[in-house]
Amino acid sequence: MLAAMGTEPRLRIVRLLLAAHPRGLVVGEIADELGMPGPTLSHHLDKLRTEGLVSVQREGTFLRCTAHTTGLEELLGFLYAECCTRNKAVQPRRVLACCG
Repeated sequence: MLAAMGTEPRLRIVRLLLAAHPRGLVVGEIADELGMPGPTLSHHLDKLRTEGLVSVQREGTFLRCTAHTTGLEELLGFLYAECCTRNKAVQPRRVLACCG
């Protein structure tokens, strides 16, 4: 999951889909918003889908993409557990202050 989120185009896609949550966006809307060619966008969406960060559903001739919030929660939970509870590298109250 970290590798999938580790590129700037994929991070931009996830941010855009989170902003459009829960309805999501069709692929053409994502391409237009990000100025990304179709084949490039397809490559990035496939990687995000494979890693459980984006869901894709067919609506007639369109593909609707949504942020897969369960996958994102798992990723955040892992980071929180590793950084804030297991080894205390980051104080939990500082993380909560960022989210609040």
